[in-house]
Amino acid sequence: MLVLAVLFVFIWSTGFIVGKAIVPYADPTLFLLVRTIIAAILFTGIALYVRVPWPAWRQVPKHLLAGILLQGLYLSGTYWAIAGGLPPAIMALIGALQPLMTAFFAMPILKEVPTRKVWLGLVLGLLGVFLVIQPNLARGGQDSFSIAVLLIALLAVLSITFGTILQKTSISAVDIRVSAALQNIGTVFFTGLFVWILGESRWVWSGQLWASLLWAAFVLSGVGALLLVWIVRRGQAATASSLMFLAPPLAAVEAYFLFGDRLTPIQLFGFVIAVAGVLVCNWRRR
Repeated sequence: MLVLAVLFVFIWSTGFIVGKAIVPYADPTLFLLVRTIIAAILFTGIALYVRVPWPAWRQVPKHLLAGILLQGLYLSGTYWAIAGGLPPAIMALIGALQPLMTAFFAMPILKEVPTRKVWLGLVLGLLGVFLVIQPNLARGGQDSFSIAVLLIALLAVLSITFGTILQKTSISAVDIRVSAALQNIGTVFFTGLFVWILGESRWVWSGQLWASLLWAAFVLSGVGALLLVWIVRRGQAATASSLMFLAPPLAAVEAYFLFGDRLTPIQLFGFVIAVAGVLVCNWRRR
C-alpha cells in the first residue's frame, strides 16, 4: 500500500509539469481529449481481454459521470482558469482545498466522520502546500482575473471532490478496469464537446508534445487515475485524498530540475509540513 501511495503521488504531481510542457504546442482541452481517447482505448482493450463483467446499462451513467467529474471537468476547469488569468500558484492553493472539501462532503454523503487526527493532518497538509506556493503567490499577486475565473477554479475543485466521493458509492462494486474504461469514455464525451464549443485546433507536433501525450495518456490517465480510484476504494475518502497534498510540493521540486524554477527554504519547509500532514492522516496504531 505504501509503495502504491508513493507511486500515485509522484505520478499525480507530474500533471502540473505536463500542463506547463504543452503550452507552446497544443490547446489544453484538445490535448485532454486526445489523452483520454488513448486511455479509454487502453482500458477498454484490457477489460475485454481479461473478460471481466461489465455493469448493467442502468449503472453506466454513474461511471461516465465519475469520469467527467474526476478528470474532465476538473482538468478542463483548471486549465481554463489559468488561461483566464488566474496565477497557477493561486490555482494550486485552491486545489489544495480538495481534501478538506472531501472530508466535509463525505460526512453527509458517505457517513464518514474524520477523526480529530485526520482533521489535524488535513490542516497541516493545507499549510504545507501554502508554504510551498507562497513565493510564487507573492510574485503572481498582481495578475488580474475576474470573479468568473475564480468560480471556474472553485468548480474544478468541487468536481474532483465529488468525483472522488462517487468512487465510494455503488460503482466501487464494478471491476476497477471496467470502471476506468467507462470513466475515460465519459471524459472523452465531455472534452470532445468543449473542444467543439471552444473551437480548439492548435496542435504542433514536437518531441516534447509526443512525450507529454504518451506520459499523460498511459501514466497519468492510465496508472495515476487507476491508483487514485483503488486507494479511495480501500480507505476513507478524506484520508485517501490527503495524499494529494504532496503533489504540488513534489511538482515544485520537479520544476526545479526540469525548468530551473527556484526553490526557497520556506518551500522546502512547506514540503516537510505537507508530508507530516499526510503521515498524520494515514498513521494507524498497531
